[in-house]
Amino acid sequence: MLPIFERLEGKTAVITGGGGVLGSYMAKELARQGMKVAILNRTFEKGQKIANEIISQGGQAIAIQCNVVNVESVKRAEEEVLHMYGNCDVLINAAGGNHPEGMTTNEIFNMKDLKDEEIETFFDLTLHGFEFVFNLNIIGTLLPTQVFSRRMVEGKGNIINISSMSAYSPMTKVPAYSAAKAGIENLTKWLAVHMAEAGIRVNAIAPGFFLTSQNHSLLKNSDGTNTERTEKILAHTPMRRLGKPEDLLGTLLWLVDDEASGFVTGISIPVDGGFMAYSGV
Repeated sequence: MLPIFERLEGKTAVITGGGGVLGSYMAKELARQGMKVAILNRTFEKGQKIANEIISQGGQAIAIQCNVVNVESVKRAEEEVLHMYGNCDVLINAAGGNHPEGMTTNEIFNMKDLKDEEIETFFDLTLHGFEFVFNLNIIGTLLPTQVFSRRMVEGKGNIINISSMSAYSPMTKVPAYSAAKAGIENLTKWLAVHMAEAGIRVNAIAPGFFLTSQNHSLLKNSDGTNTERTEKILAHTPMRRLGKPEDLLGTLLWLVDDEASGFVTGISIPVDGGFMAYSGV
């Protein structure tokens, strides 16, 4: 179990996508640290489930229905957080995801794929699919950052975005997601520079390969065995396993604590089991 960071007690953390796999673990850990946690989730029931778990363990949490790509929805959420907990000290932009119409079936294009209606090729990718992925990941990070940092500039604040291995080197099959996460890396650095003199630090965490509901079909077969893609990932991960949500929490706490990482801004930290360090040979 991770140590308690006493300086975090009583502070307010807002987590978009807090009802998801990774976001929920972050929410529960920050609550265990004594923070007041607001879980913003498009599906209220998922957010409330996590809030109930936190409350049952003696923590403080509220769930708020929020569509991160709708500015009015985000503003309403910010007003509710302000009313319940006061100013937001830490914003974690964990909302994100992919869309089937932004993905190809195969890693490499082959002419014969054009004759198979079951195969989604590069030419079958849709504007709707790309817009959905870009909106959810980039606009869904931009809007909460705009809304919640508006009060942070009056004092200080801490923003943590969620990047991906695909931001550094685009993964096959997921061009929309890879491009969107590359945008998160760039936006993180831009915001860090822009907000530095206002006392707001902006960083990112780049998870390696974690099994979530969004990537389950890419990583696991219907019988629960690893897909060929997962076997490739494990072969290129020196620690030879997929990440567990708990693996992110130590890095999260370091970034959240203004004394531990007070001179750190504009970086993205890979938590990847060595994936980025391995050349494959």
